[in-house]
Amino acid sequence: MTYSRPNASAATLTKNRTKDSVSPFSGLCTTCIEGCPGLCEVGMSSFRGHENLYPQPFGTTTSASEKDYPVDYSHFNIMGTAVGALGVEADSDKAIFSNVNLETKVGAGDGIKLKLPIVIPGIGSTDIAHNNWEGLAAGAALTGTMITVGENVAGMDPEAVFKDNRVVSTVNLKWRVDCFKKWQRDGYGEIVVQENVEDSRLSVLEYVINECGVEVVELKWGQGAKDIGGEVKIRTLEKAQMLKKRGYIVLPDPENPRVIEDFKTGGFNEFERHSRVGMVDFDAFMKRVEQLRASGAKYIFLKTGAYRPADLARAVKYASEAKIDLLTIDGAGGGTGMSPWRMMNEWGVPMVELHSLAYEYCRRLEAKGKHVPDLAPAGGFALEDQMYKGLAMGAPYTKIIGMARSPLTAAMVGKTLGQKIAEGSLPSNLAKYGDTLDRVFVCTAELKEELGADAFKKLPPAALGVYTYYQRLAQGMQQLMCGSRKFALEYLTRDDICALTREASQVSGITYVMDLDNKEVDDILDA
Repeated sequence: MTYSRPNASAATLTKNRTKDSVSPFSGLCTTCIEGCPGLCEVGMSSFRGHENLYPQPFGTTTSASEKDYPVDYSHFNIMGTAVGALGVEADSDKAIFSNVNLETKVGAGDGIKLKLPIVIPGIGSTDIAHNNWEGLAAGAALTGTMITVGENVAGMDPEAVFKDNRVVSTVNLKWRVDCFKKWQRDGYGEIVVQENVEDSRLSVLEYVINECGVEVVELKWGQGAKDIGGEVKIRTLEKAQMLKKRGYIVLPDPENPRVIEDFKTGGFNEFERHSRVGMVDFDAFMKRVEQLRASGAKYIFLKTGAYRPADLARAVKYASEAKIDLLTIDGAGGGTGMSPWRMMNEWGVPMVELHSLAYEYCRRLEAKGKHVPDLAPAGGFALEDQMYKGLAMGAPYTKIIGMARSPLTAAMVGKTLGQKIAEGSLPSNLAKYGDTLDRVFVCTAELKEELGADAFKKLPPAALGVYTYYQRLAQGMQQLMCGSRKFALEYLTRDDICALTREASQVSGITYVMDLDNKEVDDILDA
């Protein structure tokens, strides 16, 4: 079985000349012929070089690995039962799916109240994040969920003001926070702001705590798409030079006279801005947590990526020692920006393996009486069955699911449909639903009633996309949980899913389907 698809992908706009005859290990056409214009990854790289490291077209696409991992969440099934109910009376008139409670909370004390167990992790400084932020933030707020402002947003803001290398004013970061707070209702949901190496040097979290009223901050060790710092493309010389002055790594050097001349004459048309990799150290980590608490942070999160198991152990242990409120664990393969394409496919510990290890490490700490942070697995979740499996896999430590690409998809589709409705250019396959927002988006009536007509008119169509998508996830989760007779999230356990293969069972510790309920079966049949 071939797990990878090297050398040709829609993500990099490359393809093989001989589709039916490709070397499985290199991805090259079995017969590479002189005269080919360079359709594949190697061919494109022969004239565009490092530009072809990244998914294309940058700024208008999200990407995720197309590697077929040996074990994934589809190798597990959800278990239902015909007996009893937890969280509601075992009465057929009461145990209906609409009575399933999906509310939860994360963090110490009273915690952060959520209507749905979802967080959008780290939507940072990429174009696609900025262009869709308003809809994402409003949609998250309206549904009582969380969204995270990702790395480098202040540093990338041309209108940001710095004094003594500390941010003292921003436009973009304040706007992002306000987009959420404007639509937040009844104290549900929360906006989180994240920091990487550069953000820490610029004191971004201190700024948002003191100037923007942010109560929840997140330290970032990495993400599942890559094991290096964040990167974006810069299309103007002026911005590239500004970012270098602010301390970012910008390639090629925008202050080099030869590079400047080459850019101005069209030799290349974009710079790359890169972030530095962090250097995790226990003492430094604990010190930073205390600094943030002293600055007024009410809740502190940590996000880690698909690093090797020892680094996951560090994340769990450090989060325990520092009494971190939420640990997001991002499995290999996901991505919302422009992570290097081959890295996204070939680096890191995949979701099932990483999340299974996290459960085991938390269980070991709990057995010693140690603090165990709430967990948020991430790495490619998109639909309600995947959410259910992720919550069950890490139960009781997993409280919410991290999703970024799928809410971005919902926001982008919502925005596109809003534009087409305004232009009167809906395609025929969508026009069958109607030609207004009220008709096309199925959840608008309830939102309009709740917000009022005037407020509803100000809601961006992208937010309608996110809101409507989340409502589908909510009802889907309620139906699955009702089938399992679990009427609140707190009742989900690892026994609510089974492994479909011996390998999946061995990796995860989840019971193989043919071994499930063995003792209970014996008790029933031998009674």
